[in-house]
Amino acid sequence: MPQPLRIAIAGALGRMGRQMAKAVAADPRLDLVARFHRPGSTGEGLVERDEALTLADVVVDFTTPVASAELAKACAARGGPALVIGSTGFDAAELETIADAARKIAILRSGSYSLGLNMLTGLVEQAARALGAEDCDIEIFEAHHRFKVDAPSGTALMLGEAAARGRGLDEVAMRVRDGVTGPRPSGEIGFAVLRGGSIVGEHSVSFLAEGERLTLSHAAGDRSMFARGATAAALWVAGQPPGEYDMRDVLGLAA
Repeated sequence: MPQPLRIAIAGALGRMGRQMAKAVAADPRLDLVARFHRPGSTGEGLVERDEALTLADVVVDFTTPVASAELAKACAARGGPALVIGSTGFDAAELETIADAARKIAILRSGSYSLGLNMLTGLVEQAARALGAEDCDIEIFEAHHRFKVDAPSGTALMLGEAAARGRGLDEVAMRVRDGVTGPRPSGEIGFAVLRGGSIVGEHSVSFLAEGERLTLSHAAGDRSMFARGATAAALWVAGQPPGEYDMRDVLGLAA
């Protein structure tokens, strides 16, 4: 019987860090070998980051863009472990840091680890390919809890990128409409955002033509689905060659 995959969890005291610990502990294919949080964090069996990196085959990271970029750099400097990143809201410099690290280690990064949402992404790309920009507008709506700090969500942006790929375009995103905006440009992908309460996550993509509308949607019930997807990602990325991957690779949806 193969040895369990050794997992370390970054951001261990956060909501997703705690959910990941439960998911890893419940999966016989995985072994939770280390949990770490911000430098100087203590208690609850935490270790320092460098110790965690020596113990793990894969680190699962749901922290912040800054912390994730630094973690990618640290993993790359050691030549491992592989990394599963669930943070969202990266700027260009942080993405470049992750891209540099992926030249030395395998990094899987996704705006969402929900298996259902990633299937939705594939369907959105197919629909955008079939429904041309001249005849059909695309609008993306997302809703999250009051504590989410980035907008649009990483998942909403992922869906926008999928729609743009389907149409063979760079993403033509309209993130804010205010005042007299003029007629809607052909090919524009619009985003609308709701924040409030305890909404785990809701996303929908509408394709709007004259006289009809097609809407593809997904609603999250609780965070356990993200943890299940992240464990699938960890099992997949272990042993992969250096490079950047996403959940399309895990699900076999990548072109």
